[in-house]
Parts: sequence; C-alpha cells; structure tokens
Amino acid sequence: MEHRGTEAAEQAAAMITAAGMPRMPARVLMALVAAPAGGYTAAELAERLEVSPAAVSGAVRYLQDAHFARRLPSAGHRRDRYDLVADSFHSVVIGNLPVYTRMADYVEKIAAETGEEPAAAERAAQMAGFLRFMAERMPQLVDEWIAQRDANPA
Repeated sequence: MEHRGTEAAEQAAAMITAAGMPRMPARVLMALVAAPAGGYTAAELAERLEVSPAAVSGAVRYLQDAHFARRLPSAGHRRDRYDLVADSFHSVVIGNLPVYTRMADYVEKIAAETGEEPAAAERAAQMAGFLRFMAERMPQLVDEWIAQRDANPA
C-alpha cells in the first residue's frame, strides 16, 4: 500500500493530539482524510499506520463515537471499510453547541456560588460569556462556510 501524505498526516495528527484528541484516533482520522473512495479496512489502516489492528479498532471506535468516522459494510466481504462522515468537522461542531450552552449554565451557577470571591466570579462570568458567544455564533459561521464552499467548489 502506498503511503501518500504520511508526513503531512502525521503533522496534522500531532496538532489534533495537542488540541486534545488521543494520538491513535488522530492518526486514523488523518489517514481517513487521505483515504481513497470507499475508505480503508482496519487491516489497511493498520498497515498504513504501521500499528496493530487492535490499536486501529479502538481508534475507529473512538472516531465513530465522536461522529467523525463511519463503518461501510462491504456486501460479500467479511471486512468492513471505514471512511470519514461527510462534513464531519462542522457537523461535530454544530452537534456540540448544546454542550456549550449547558456548560455556560453550570459555569454561571459557579459564579453565583462564588459571589464572595470576586476574582472567581469574574472568571466564571467570562467563561460563561465566551461559551454562550460560541453557541450563538458558530451556526452562523458554519452557514457562511457552507455558502463559501458551495460558491467555490474545489
């Protein structure tokens, strides 16, 4: 199997890992970005990344739970294939907006509970404000992205 874009994929995976995603799911995610139509089998991912099939299995499960990857059953074949979910990045962002709002609610409660500690109340208020801002603006940004993408197809 050809290893196209391995260096760039590893660098991108390292950045995603630095942002909080576990290392192996980040590596599998970037391998799926470079996957041919129809994705890869777990064995192909393991070979491409030079890791064990068990490592790929856990990473794929993580990516499926996070709605980045999907399993593609192959009729007549025992091995499933894995591919990225279409528009997964902005779908995941939009899907997490309720989390931002709920988190802001909890952080505002923390601010109310720390009313006697002005510095803590201020930190909590700033965090809640940021989370609410993100929850309000992110749908608009995604809509702008979709309009830009559709106006300038690659």
